[in-house]
Parts: sequence; structure tokens; C-alpha cells
Amino acid sequence: MVNTVGSCENKHWHKKWIPIKKALSLDLRQKALIIGSLLGDGTMRLGKNARNVNFKVEHGLMQKDYVDWKYLILKPFVFTEPKISYRYNENCIRYAKSWWFRTIRHPILTQIYRKFYKGEKYRNGKKIIPQEIEGEINPFVFGVGNG
Repeated sequence: MVNTVGSCENKHWHKKWIPIKKALSLDLRQKALIIGSLLGDGTMRLGKNARNVNFKVEHGLMQKDYVDWKYLILKPFVFTEPKISYRYNENCIRYAKSWWFRTIRHPILTQIYRKFYKGEKYRNGKKIIPQEIEGEINPFVFGVGNG
């Protein structure tokens, strides 16, 4: 099974994805979307033994169109379509909770992560709002100029 979320360094990484991954770069719109999300409830994760992070988008069931919009913008970094996340209630009954997707792990995302997460060599660090982010703020970060 191919680990499409994992790092190139992962022994299970399928070799055909390596050149695709190396050719990726964030455009201004993609970067603004990630920064804007991180200023809210967006998250990035550095997995155990991983060298690079991924970015996760997750919103409630009523926000599927919003998840799809973010997915279309970040699609070059996402190898699987948005999915429904399920949970179980106190009676062990399964229910749909949210729509989500995750990007691949990538060094460009790790650069952003290091600005927003501090502590313990950045692994499981606390998310902050970095002072230097001011220069990267544009209307798209705040959801203005969605076109």
C-alpha cells in the first residue's frame, strides 16, 4: 500500500511520486490559504520520525463547499479527495462529524510550520502567531478575494 501522506524518506513511498513532489511549489494563493487557516483553527502536523509536515483542513458537515473550495486550491498537494470523519457517541453509535483532507508532507510546508509552532524541536509545539507574518498578510488570507 502506498503511503501518499508520508515523506519521501518513508520506505513505503512509491517512487513515481518523488518527481511530482519535488516539482511542487506554493503559489501566493495557496500560501495565503494556509496562513489564513493557521491564524484560525487550521493545523499542521509533524508525525513521529517524519522530516516534513502536512497541513490538515477539517470543517463541519455543513461546510462541505468550503472544504471543497480549499481542496481545489491545494489540490496539487493533496493526493486524496476530501472525506467524512466519523465519531462514536456514548452509545457506541457511529455518526458523521466533519469533512476533511490532508496534504502530503513537504519541505515548503515545514518552513511555514516552523514559523507557527514553537517548542520541543517544533514537534508537538504550541501554535503561535509569529510577528514576522505581518509581511505575508493579504486580503486572501482573510477570505477576501476568493476569486
